[in-house]
Amino acid sequence: MDSVNATAREVLESSIASATQGVLGFQQSDGHWVFELEADCTIPAEYVLLRHYLAEPVDTVLEAKIGNYLRRVQGAHGGWPLVHDGEFDMSASVKSYFALKMIGDSIDAPHMVRAREAIHARGGAIQSNVFTRFMLAMFGVVTWRAVPVLPIEIVLLPFWSPFHINKISYWARTTMVPLMVIAALKPRAKNPKGVGIDELFLQDPRSIGMTAKAPHQSMAWFMLFRALDGILRVVEPMFPKSLRKRAIDAALAFIEERLNGEDGMGAIYPPMANIVMMYDALGKDENYPPRAVTRRGIDKLLVIREEEAYCQPCVSPVWDTTLTAHALLEAGNAEAVPAAKRGLDWLIPKQELEVKGDWAVKRPDVRPGGWAFQYNNAYYPDLDDTAVVVMSMDRMRREHGATGYDAAIDRGREWIEGMQSDDGGWAAFDVNNLEYYLNNIPFSDHGALLDPPTEDVTARCISMLAQLGETAQTSKHVADGVAYLRKTQHPEGSWYGRWGMNFIYGTWSVLCALNMAGVRHDDPMIRKATGWLASIQNADGGWGENAVSYRLDYKGWEAAPSTASQTAWALLALMAAGEVDHPAVARGVEYLIATQNEKGLWDEQRYTATGFPRVFYLRYHGYAKFFPLWALARYRNLRDTNSRVVGVGM
Repeated sequence: MDSVNATAREVLESSIASATQGVLGFQQSDGHWVFELEADCTIPAEYVLLRHYLAEPVDTVLEAKIGNYLRRVQGAHGGWPLVHDGEFDMSASVKSYFALKMIGDSIDAPHMVRAREAIHARGGAIQSNVFTRFMLAMFGVVTWRAVPVLPIEIVLLPFWSPFHINKISYWARTTMVPLMVIAALKPRAKNPKGVGIDELFLQDPRSIGMTAKAPHQSMAWFMLFRALDGILRVVEPMFPKSLRKRAIDAALAFIEERLNGEDGMGAIYPPMANIVMMYDALGKDENYPPRAVTRRGIDKLLVIREEEAYCQPCVSPVWDTTLTAHALLEAGNAEAVPAAKRGLDWLIPKQELEVKGDWAVKRPDVRPGGWAFQYNNAYYPDLDDTAVVVMSMDRMRREHGATGYDAAIDRGREWIEGMQSDDGGWAAFDVNNLEYYLNNIPFSDHGALLDPPTEDVTARCISMLAQLGETAQTSKHVADGVAYLRKTQHPEGSWYGRWGMNFIYGTWSVLCALNMAGVRHDDPMIRKATGWLASIQNADGGWGENAVSYRLDYKGWEAAPSTASQTAWALLALMAAGEVDHPAVARGVEYLIATQNEKGLWDEQRYTATGFPRVFYLRYHGYAKFFPLWALARYRNLRDTNSRVVGVGM
């Protein structure tokens, strides 16, 4: 590191050491890491409304803390955003207002008046999305005419049917099946306080009909499905009772096979809440075991602090543990490596080797071998987690001679290879989930009904296969994956990021994969990408990107204040492309060192991850802890070598 003076080297080493200690301090006693996973205000608001829907005893202390959280995240525009400092969102605002009113806030309180005025100024609560309308229908605020018909009989359709539940994503499938039972029974919230929100509408809410066409929907398809909805609205009451009973029984069988204990079906909040309300509608009391277990699982998602509380959409221990292990392996000191090994050893039994989940409908001959995102979610492992876990285990055995990982790595590789879609890409949970026409049904006003292949997950799978020794010359999987990435690069040089925000995340993922797959650094595809990354660096040396970049009328990257995690991704991307000596990299490293806090970590209020573009975003509290450490350690390690080549997949 001759070109860097001794003082700069000491500062860098001190920063890495401090960050390493900060991350080690979060390790759990059994070796894993799990950081908070924060979504927007809708999940804590829905949690409050769920309790009142069920007429559970009022927990005034908990409600007061959730109320504090909801008031704090209210936007300057008067409503509630989907991301920190984001634009007004109607559904988030309606749910938050409803929850605060349920908690006991006066509608004349200044924050409630501001919220109501903001909602009115944008057309009123009639502009709420379909999910919000279902909630309002259950509370009797609107009628069931305001929501699409969701006949429970759909669960009986054969696979060749265009509406089979296995033709939608795992998150939509697990959410919709219990919701279809609710829609069939049309229950009414107990709501002991009798709270309503008619004042948020500019018309009689009970006069409201169906939603308008969403911006992403084709008018022709939408009108076809709207006509079908109208027909179903007339004929659904005529369906034979025996058929309805058979359909409800089939839905219950589907759900109860996947209940997953206190981790919940799908291990995510929406289906868990729907299941509890479904059992309530079926007349099962709070002691009925499947309902009681699921309800306890919901409370496990709560984050309760001294003054505030919120509900997480799910938890992320597998993802947090494997990414932290990668960062610690990069740091590489005498404390970091054993800690990483303890985390990886914790991951070994988390691999799913027995259950053939929903993914097997399209890949029946593939053996299970993936990891889920959460503690337990056997039916829904994901490819992103699996690829990252395999890479961390492979690195541990290669660099440190650790044993005991070979079988897990082999099964993970086998599952990943078997899950490649026909276009050469990989999706998060499913294979060939390409029934795009379904995003035009009235229910899909969010446009997130499917799980098609994406650039970031494809890149991660290529990174894994290439790190294990496969190349485009020796592996059709890698060759087809690289071809997929070539055709999905945007003209300015970036790649889309489905699960992280957005083009910075996608480009980081892809450049790591291309480097590992042996694509030359002077390839025009890589040159264009590195030039683009350098061009969007902020004046302070960091990188940032706004959630607005997911807009339907594609405009590319949207500027935002620098964040530690997005800066780390940009640095890791540039270094993977052979640019460790680029001035932008030095400036990015200086930004991270300058913004490190006294605990050795970084403060990050902005959301840098994605649940569903334009609909649901995530703030991983771990991202600002392990990604900057990873980038700083990578910078030091590359500057200490002559090759300056990243030899791992991430």
